[in-house]
Amino acid sequence: MGLSEIAAGLELTTKQTERGVATVDDTDVDLDARLRTFEDDLPCTAAAASTVLDRYDAGVSVGDAGEAAALAPVTAAKLLHRCGVEGVTPISPTARRVLRDWLDGRIARADALELTNAEESEFALAAYVETHEPIPELAEAVRRDASAPIAGDALVSKRDALAETMSAGADFQ
Repeated sequence: MGLSEIAAGLELTTKQTERGVATVDDTDVDLDARLRTFEDDLPCTAAAASTVLDRYDAGVSVGDAGEAAALAPVTAAKLLHRCGVEGVTPISPTARRVLRDWLDGRIARADALELTNAEESEFALAAYVETHEPIPELAEAVRRDASAPIAGDALVSKRDALAETMSAGADFQ
């Protein structure tokens, strides 16, 4: 098959047909309104939460983000956890199992504190993280409001969507 056969039936025009694509765009999330809606479930006011999220999104540490909102670092970490930010628990997975044993009443608090090798504030934050789930609506709003996408989530979903088009490393040998 030659190019002339492939191009048969094609024609050039000077105007393009507007077809349009149906889209749903809810990136215009009003994060402050969402924070006010869930203020009773947050460890601080909506205004302080907005400050912490803005500063944390700009790349400052949890402690510095909390300081900008006149909050203790532990309170800022609690807020970030409720807003779906992962990794704010200060203890290891093994220590989290010990903490769960204490929460379930299988061991004494003093034993759990000793076994986790955590400071009082770290233990308290870890207990909060274990006993309070992130608020899905806030997690979604924070994710959409962020100026940069969450790299891990974006890469995983992109990789999953393109899985059939990718070659394995062994294919090149």
